Amino acid sequence: MGEVRAHWGKPIVGGAPKEQEKKLVKSQVRLHCILRREPRSSPILSLALAASALVSLAVPASFSHELPANPPSEHQSGARTRGSLSQHIIPTVQLIRDDGKRVMLPEEMNDGRPVVLNFIFTSCSSVCPVMSEVFAQFEHKLGSDRDQVHLMSISIDPEQDTPARLRGYARKFKAGPEWQHYTGTVQASLTTQRAFGVDRGDKMSHPAVTLLRAAPGLPWLRLDGFITPDELLEQYRQLLHENAQALATR
Repeated sequence: MGEVRAHWGKPIVGGAPKEQEKKLVKSQVRLHCILRREPRSSPILSLALAASALVSLAVPASFSHELPANPPSEHQSGARTRGSLSQHIIPTVQLIRDDGKRVMLPEEMNDGRPVVLNFIFTSCSSVCPVMSEVFAQFEHKLGSDRDQVHLMSISIDPEQDTPARLRGYARKFKAGPEWQHYTGTVQASLTTQRAFGVDRGDKMSHPAVTLLRAAPGLPWLRLDGFITPDELLEQYRQLLHENAQALATR
């Protein structure tokens, strides 16, 4: 039986039967309805995010991350949140940004800003809305520092997710100019997913994964499973702090 790792590092052994998978998806849909209805300062929203993390504990192996051939090193920043550090070669593919501009992925990711990355599709009603709401709250919590980061959401359903559709999706989550959404050809999307270890062959089985990188050329911090906005902010700030310390000791 396969082992899946929850977002704070506790292993879950084995997969869930089909009926349980359906129940998990339905639970995420109900949580999504709460997320979209409640204001971001609402205690109900905080409970919904906490519940989404608990639901992620039961996600079957097909929804989760398969370890690469060369296991990444572990990264621990707090009592609960745990991720892994690994190198990813950014593929030389062309994507289309939500403003309609064609861009090369390495140039978008290597503009000097820290990158926070996830993979979504606009018709998703379970994993993606939760991850996007976390991005929205993370962006809000950054305050005046938000213009120093590049949030990137890449579609895994490029045939349906046109730039116009991505713009509409971004408006739902009040995305600022530092948070951009990308589409492109099916091959470009697949190549990018495989480069970052998130391709599962079926958009309905894609995992909840967030990747962070402090600067071009540095390792990526991979966070598997659902995390809260505060946890993402903590991981982001620690990553920047560790990078600053490393630069200071050179």
